[in-house]
Amino acid sequence: MSGVGVARAPASESPESATAAPALEARGIVREYGPVTAVAGIDISLQRGEFLTVFGPNGAGKSTLLGLLSGALRPTRGDVFVNGTRLDFGGVDWRHDVGVLSHQGFLYAQLTVEENLRFYGRLYGLRDLDRRIPERLADVNLGDRSNSFVGQLSHGMRQRLALARALLHDPDVVLLDEPYTGLDPSAAAVLRGVLTGLKDGRRTVVMVTHNLGEGIALATQLAIQVRGHFAWKGSREDVDVADFERLYHRVVEGRA
Repeated sequence: MSGVGVARAPASESPESATAAPALEARGIVREYGPVTAVAGIDISLQRGEFLTVFGPNGAGKSTLLGLLSGALRPTRGDVFVNGTRLDFGGVDWRHDVGVLSHQGFLYAQLTVEENLRFYGRLYGLRDLDRRIPERLADVNLGDRSNSFVGQLSHGMRQRLALARALLHDPDVVLLDEPYTGLDPSAAAVLRGVLTGLKDGRRTVVMVTHNLGEGIALATQLAIQVRGHFAWKGSREDVDVADFERLYHRVVEGRA
């Protein structure tokens, strides 16, 4: 698999790096839909290279959280910062720093695989698409599908293509909403390789998943979201993997 994100050099170590602003930060973010509170005052602070996996039951507000972190949704209260800059919903520059894989996929069935990536590449103003597109397709094991229409692809192939789209502009922050949903073991293995490649020390990743094994294996930080808030947070280093499933159920059931 070719390396993801070769367009930028890794961040160099410097005395300033230790005090740099978080790559992704949320301060007391809340999202309300009338009387319903989907996200209830979540704080996040992640430096470059950190990987946060968020677990939680259906309806916990995990997808809403990713929508807030990506700028797709405005918080009712609170703020989100990317590389120290508060998200300006009227601006566009910060969007080049964020890549999102969501349930929608944002793919056009009537276009080919390459045409989809070229369309999004032009939206981002990328000038080297003849290099980027083959590299990203190779990353997700779709190099031989560039001329296939998206409507003819399997679910797993569309999921991998959506990930290639999310990474096409080489973002610093990557947000992943249930990337393993509906994947067969072969497709899941390809995805695992791509996500492992994102742990390059430069990127910051937040992934929402029900897959405990994959989520723990990739993470540096873990959180369990229940009824809109983080009911538990911890470092991957402090977690006994064998006991995490029991911990998860205790937290979700309110017994922790």
